[in-house]
Amino acid sequence: MNNNNSIDTSALFKLSYGLFVLTTRDGDKDNGCIINTAMQITSSPLRISIAVSRANFSCELIEKTGIFNVCVLSQSAAMSTFERFGFRSGKTTDKFDGTGYENRTANGLRYVPEQVNCVISGKVFKSHDYGSHMLFIADVTECFVVSDEPSVTYQYYFDHIKPKTAGGAPAVGTGASDDSGAGGSGTKRFVCRICGYVYDGNSLPDDFVCPLCKHGKEDFEELV
Repeated sequence: MNNNNSIDTSALFKLSYGLFVLTTRDGDKDNGCIINTAMQITSSPLRISIAVSRANFSCELIEKTGIFNVCVLSQSAAMSTFERFGFRSGKTTDKFDGTGYENRTANGLRYVPEQVNCVISGKVFKSHDYGSHMLFIADVTECFVVSDEPSVTYQYYFDHIKPKTAGGAPAVGTGASDDSGAGGSGTKRFVCRICGYVYDGNSLPDDFVCPLCKHGKEDFEELV
């Protein structure tokens, strides 16, 4: 168990370039999904930002309740965790049902206590509508370190966690592309080195701009 309302700022060092389990709540159901954009934006006051697809019910819940938890996945994360939480959230399923994860932060939301290296709770300060995504800026109300394991990056996820095809390449059209906005029908993948957004397609247009972090083509590299 963690100490409620504890602030361990070392947890914030684990945010960069990770994949995160976002927890929200709908009545008596703990909802959530995996997102790929979370970062510290100020240290005094201590604030973070997260980007959440409007296709996710979690986005609607954060707009309604103003609170969330972010758990930073570590390299021990299993594919079953990605399958359970997914890159989208829906209205009908309690994502924590059957997990045995009953730990809650001070804001009342459950969190993932295994396969993560830190937990951060946020209370929304303001939000920005970017069409396909909402950017939430939140005060950090609680954060603590769970383990010293390195965070999972998209590259690590594709190399070591996601099932491979017979030819050794990551399976196309499943998993991360569900929430990245990519079509899933391309033969290649390009990942943004800044935020982890994944683009599916044979090539990146010269004027391509990442829809999450707004960086250009030069900050993308091909996943091989």
